Amino acid sequence: MGAKLIALSLVMFQQEGGSVAFDPVSMWRNMGVPAKLVVITLVVMSAWSIGVMIDRWIAYSAARKQSRFFAPAVAGALKDGKIDEAVRIAEDNKRSHLAKVVTAGLQEFQAHQVSADISGEEIEASKRALERASAIVHAELKRGVSSLATIGSTAPFVGLFGTVLGIIHAFGSISASGTVGIAAVAGGISEALVTTAIGLFVAVPAVWVYNYFTSKIEAFDVEMDNSSSELIDYFIKRSGRRK
Repeated sequence: MGAKLIALSLVMFQQEGGSVAFDPVSMWRNMGVPAKLVVITLVVMSAWSIGVMIDRWIAYSAARKQSRFFAPAVAGALKDGKIDEAVRIAEDNKRSHLAKVVTAGLQEFQAHQVSADISGEEIEASKRALERASAIVHAELKRGVSSLATIGSTAPFVGLFGTVLGIIHAFGSISASGTVGIAAVAGGISEALVTTAIGLFVAVPAVWVYNYFTSKIEAFDVEMDNSSSELIDYFIKRSGRRK
């Protein structure tokens, strides 16, 4: 039944002198200026979100890859008491989120190695250095990700704005032609549907990737917290052995 109604509508449209063209070029040509501006805005939002996705994917992949090598290497150096070697390993893996945090703690601890006795205040200084480094690395990991949430939440409304403009265009066509028919409203309705579809097409991947990246950042935060805690424990044990 629905197929018959669609076919009947297309026949009426053709009888009224209209032409059915649903390819992107034809729809773009038939759009009004406001609808084109909406589509351009959505395309820019989509390009921005894709750029953020690629950038963060590369950054997270590099951080994960280097961390897999860094963690056992620095653990072995610390087990042998080779602080200088651990610092060198950390500096050679600067893209690793763990290396950035551990380097700050090791450098702070290394600065007090000349002293025969390491006080609790110096341990606290190393702990604060680790916390500052963790906060900085967290901000670096999160850079650009919040824009995905913004795009995911606003793109449907931008598309809805295009829908409203398309409906206004359709009623304007009815007023200008003085007739009520498919040919009169086809252009406005196509604008409304196209902008709505593009808005959803932009929003859905942005929301999916934002949630995925957020879970990755949370996993990185847990790893940094665990590494910081283990490093502080190492400092305390080393200080106790010196005493």
